[in-house]
Amino acid sequence: MLSSCRRDCFLSGNTLKIIAAATMLIDHIGFILFPRLTVLRIIGRLSFPIFAFMIAEGAAYTRNKLRYFLGVFILGTGCQIVLSLFDSGAKLGALISFSIGIIAVFALQYMKKAIFSENFKPAKRLLAVLIFVFTVLGIYFLNEKVRIDYGFFGCIAPLSASLFKTDANCQNPTFKKLDNRFLNLLCFGICIAFMNAYYGGIQHYAIFALIPLAFYSGKRGRLKMKYFFYIFYPLHIALLEGIRVLFF
Repeated sequence: MLSSCRRDCFLSGNTLKIIAAATMLIDHIGFILFPRLTVLRIIGRLSFPIFAFMIAEGAAYTRNKLRYFLGVFILGTGCQIVLSLFDSGAKLGALISFSIGIIAVFALQYMKKAIFSENFKPAKRLLAVLIFVFTVLGIYFLNEKVRIDYGFFGCIAPLSASLFKTDANCQNPTFKKLDNRFLNLLCFGICIAFMNAYYGGIQHYAIFALIPLAFYSGKRGRLKMKYFFYIFYPLHIALLEGIRVLFF
């Protein structure tokens, strides 16, 4: 049923990331250069949820968890340094939120592996559950102490899209049936709705990101664009800030 449904979908992961990158650029043009043009910020609300959902996809299919995390975290740290040069009071950016979200997804994956694999003893299963619970609690309390973009719900957005994802270690037929794109998107949408309610205002428009995500095919796309997105984020921020300093 899942495969037939996905044949009706036409947006690859790369296409969704391009949409997210374009709306992010529009958002940052509004934020940095034209703060009075609210429509630019409204369009930009689509960016974070799409990227967050694709982060969950990346965390689900990566072959090297440490490299995947470090790639996002190091890029986020570099971007944070650039942002701090122009705004010393800036929040920790979205890439830091995603880095935290990746940790939460990996903790969830480990818990699922422990629960559904026969190779884990009860004590290790309990430990895996505790690791996951304390990871989520740690993210919550971290957001109470540190200003992170999109807050607690932004950090766990990739986690919410991963709740029912399964892999080869899952031997539970019921849980496998729950792993479908509708339920994953529903859980993700609930998380985004809570995030929108917390921030209010134009953030409510972020819920419309579920529309393109509903047409996600589950495929990456033909071209390997990973490094394009890694370069695009810091480059466009630096460019826009440079334009602001020189011309505004």
